[in-house]
Amino acid sequence: MKKNKERRNLLSIEILGLLLGLIWISPFYLMIVNAFKTKRDIFSGVLGFPSEPVFENFVEAFIDLEFLKSLFNSLMITGLSIAIIILFSSMAGYALARNKSKLSSVIFFIFVAAMLIPFQSVMIPLVSIFGQADMLNAGGLIFMYLGFGCSLSIFLYHGAMTGVSKSLDEAAIIDGANRFQTFWYIIFPLLKPISVTVAILNVIWIWNDYLLPSLVLNESNATIPLKMFYFFGQYTKQWHLALAGLTIAILPVIIGYFFAQKQIINGVSEGAVK
Repeated sequence: MKKNKERRNLLSIEILGLLLGLIWISPFYLMIVNAFKTKRDIFSGVLGFPSEPVFENFVEAFIDLEFLKSLFNSLMITGLSIAIIILFSSMAGYALARNKSKLSSVIFFIFVAAMLIPFQSVMIPLVSIFGQADMLNAGGLIFMYLGFGCSLSIFLYHGAMTGVSKSLDEAAIIDGANRFQTFWYIIFPLLKPISVTVAILNVIWIWNDYLLPSLVLNESNATIPLKMFYFFGQYTKQWHLALAGLTIAILPVIIGYFFAQKQIINGVSEGAVK
């Protein structure tokens, strides 16, 4: 009797999981299926498969989206932002964790409190200040991402440092290493799991961010989300081209996750254990 009840519960959970999976995947199905249709086929039936796949939609969307240029801009801004966030946040987390003083505690709590400040409250003064400094460009955008991304990252690195013994620092200093060498060659490699976690958390919002690039960048150096905004504005009524462009836009993320899924899963799981 008990086993039958457990089986029914397990079956119910599996059915619920299947339904949730179908609900989650349905937007992707609609996007991909309709990207291969003509404009007439979309309005005649959204859910059905295309009568004849139209690959020209992707060619036209690829050209009009200036995909390679937009992809390069997104990769450059995201890659440099993540590298700088990891570098500065890991050093800051290490310094704040190793130097126990009232000042370091105050600085740490300031970083933690900064996570509670919504971007919309500083949006106008931030753009105004950067505009006066002539930094409304890709470099200024990366600097902004450092400011907005370092609070959570420092918090995570600071927590991870509690699991790293101070005896490693002492042994390295006895062997003649300075503070930077101790951090870079001894401590930082041990922080790889949390570095992967920090990278994933920041890649998700930086790669998909639209609001900040729309305030800083122009159309000539737009990222993929910003370019998609211009593209949808141009092809609002031509959904076959718009959906083809959207399908192309999400491909880099899918391909990147496919090749790095093992490292991502290991990094997140190890970071969670720490």
